Amino acid sequence: MNNTTARRRRLALIGSTAAAAMLALTACGGDNSGDSGADGELTPVEVGVIPIGDVASIYVGQQEGIFEEHGIDLTLTQAQGGVAIVPRVQSGDLDFGCSNVTSLVMARSQGLPVQIVATGPQTTGSPDEDFAAVMVDPDSGIESITDLEGQTLAVNTLNNIFDSVISSGLEDEGGDADQVEFVEMAFPDMVAQLEAGNVDAISAVDPFAVMGDEAGLERIYGPFSEPVEDLSIGGYFTNEQMLAEDPELVENFTAAMKESQQYAEDNPDVVREVITEYTESDPEIIEQTALPRFPQEHHRESLQQIIGISVDTGLIDEPVELDELIVEGA
Repeated sequence: MNNTTARRRRLALIGSTAAAAMLALTACGGDNSGDSGADGELTPVEVGVIPIGDVASIYVGQQEGIFEEHGIDLTLTQAQGGVAIVPRVQSGDLDFGCSNVTSLVMARSQGLPVQIVATGPQTTGSPDEDFAAVMVDPDSGIESITDLEGQTLAVNTLNNIFDSVISSGLEDEGGDADQVEFVEMAFPDMVAQLEAGNVDAISAVDPFAVMGDEAGLERIYGPFSEPVEDLSIGGYFTNEQMLAEDPELVENFTAAMKESQQYAEDNPDVVREVITEYTESDPEIIEQTALPRFPQEHHRESLQQIIGISVDTGLIDEPVELDELIVEGA
């Protein structure tokens, strides 16, 4: 029996009177901070994450004991990408997950009842000092995003956030995104594949973008900072069943994430140290990386723009309702 199954079976034993009392306390503004249940036990929670700098705040929160203070015994499970995490959260195999906003918009448009309960990383807003970049060989003749027409560009996942925002940015500059050949490639492989001549450009995130800097590559575009202002790149989410069955746990998780986000925002040195541990990256590389911003609230306007871009680029047929995607207060 996994932790999720055990927890949900315990929930089935909780009487309606106790549940009503908890909801009443919440409605009256009761503070759930540090509440680990009447028996003092922590609730096991498993969260799916991608091993990149974007998710540093949740690792920081785990290290600093923030989740324990909110009654949560946190387990972090790494996956290749948000596309793989979404179905595991939907099935209940994971309690929560972190994914980029485009993956969540697409999931919602396909009828999957996922909802964002806490925000994740946000762009720095500076194309020259952000943690994501389109990079090329300086001798390639590619100097701007419109020069990508007729070229191959590596993205970590096809039909997702990178190729959609890059396509949107290219169209904004008067280019034709249909003339770019996007190819799927894992972040750790991108610099070597570009140097080998197998692709013409890469869309990398730190620390891999810094590795590209070290290899002499040139940054020509900031995909997370130029087409959408103040882009909220990712969010922590769960499914509607979890929201209905255990609202107290969701509330505690959200509160812990907000505290973790603020702690990460206030302590960049701690963030860099933690990133070196879960990504097994060279500390000297991490020292040079641009850290994302770690806000406590999701930037709803930017998500609305991502929904529009997803429609314009054909990722979804119809816009999804923002209030159905984001839980109030996330």
